[in-house]
Amino acid sequence: QGASPTEDCIEDWNHFSFVRFPFILDAASKAVVLHCDAMAQQSEVQSAVVTSLLLSGLGGGLGNGGRGLSTLSAEDLVCVMRVDRANIVQSTLQQALVHLEDLKKPLKIKFIGEDGVDEGGVKKEFFQLLSKQLLDPQYGMFTYDEGSRQHWFNPNSFENRDEFRLIGIMFGLAIYNSVILDIRFPMAVYKKMLGMKVDLTDVRDLDPDLHRGLNSLLLFEENPAEGLTVEDTFQRTFTVSREIYGALEQVPLKPGGEICALTAANREEYVHLYVKYLLEDSIQSQFEAFNRGFLEVCGGEILAMFGPEELELLICGSPDLDFHSLEKECRYDGYNKDSPVVRSFWQTVHQMTEEERRKFLKFATGSDRVPIKGLGSMLFIIARHGTDEDSDLLPVAHTCFNHILLPPYRDPQRLREKLLYAIQNCTGFGLQ
Repeated sequence: QGASPTEDCIEDWNHFSFVRFPFILDAASKAVVLHCDAMAQQSEVQSAVVTSLLLSGLGGGLGNGGRGLSTLSAEDLVCVMRVDRANIVQSTLQQALVHLEDLKKPLKIKFIGEDGVDEGGVKKEFFQLLSKQLLDPQYGMFTYDEGSRQHWFNPNSFENRDEFRLIGIMFGLAIYNSVILDIRFPMAVYKKMLGMKVDLTDVRDLDPDLHRGLNSLLLFEENPAEGLTVEDTFQRTFTVSREIYGALEQVPLKPGGEICALTAANREEYVHLYVKYLLEDSIQSQFEAFNRGFLEVCGGEILAMFGPEELELLICGSPDLDFHSLEKECRYDGYNKDSPVVRSFWQTVHQMTEEERRKFLKFATGSDRVPIKGLGSMLFIIARHGTDEDSDLLPVAHTCFNHILLPPYRDPQRLREKLLYAIQNCTGFGLQ
């Protein structure tokens, strides 16, 4: 006899998990699940390291270069990348290839020649610097459209595929280590990362003018009596113009496309092939290398819970700079919310321009991006720094802990000058 309906119901309830129903979870909740999964994977990898060393010791020192558990060091349990700030792309690429087996461990960054200890802040700046250089159009891997303010894979890139793979690894490591990136890709990238199909609607983010043009083609109403036909009006064949270092080249969208005229009867096929070429065929090798790197670090069932918009939030953070929420949740050490210098501090922050607020955020936290849950979700601390009310000291930030050391300035204008100076000069981790 089988179990009763009641027993079946109880058994199902015992195995119930909200993760099995991602449509009822918001992006922030899914990010928490992903973070827990990442921590579990990191713990599993660390346990494997300890077990390997233990067995090596019990086996008479065989394996692991004769190492035993007594030789275990802190660096064995993390992935330490030592990178050169002045040559960040190549040094990171070399380190990533050396540490391919360690990418599932917690990431720690060490800038060569600098004394900063990575408790989170160094790592944030590393991702900021690396992404800024890799995405620079002058570097040649990506293009940038001023109208849409979006980056896109450069179909004419001379860079080898290892560097696109590095971008993918960087994306994965950022998610895996809860770091937000300052990157602006069209939604098509996130859809492709999730294995979803792209279509004409995805062209809007990448090239609004092209999207309007293709839409106009589809909606064009012919009037042969007045000579208004698709063929005569648009005068195109099944080719796309591609600029390669100043020279225009006609690429056929299908075999014989250069002699196939665009007409009302085949315009839907033309648009379909044009979109396919733009979003898939022209960047296939670049995207495949990028996606392979990403999946090396951050593939799995948990990622499949996210929609493309949620994946963008996870990688790039929230666009909402709500500093009133940050003020509301702020904690104090040596001050309280009614201390005169604290009131002057928040008044100064709220009067900043958006650019200045982003610089302040980078000064205080190591990143100018907002967590997926918003600024109010951050642990943010303002602590008293010294006792001199006429201090010449600048505010100091411990970006690893979102912690600001604020001197007790008597004069609000002095506070404003010192704070603005500090946020304009906050690069590097050298200690002097």
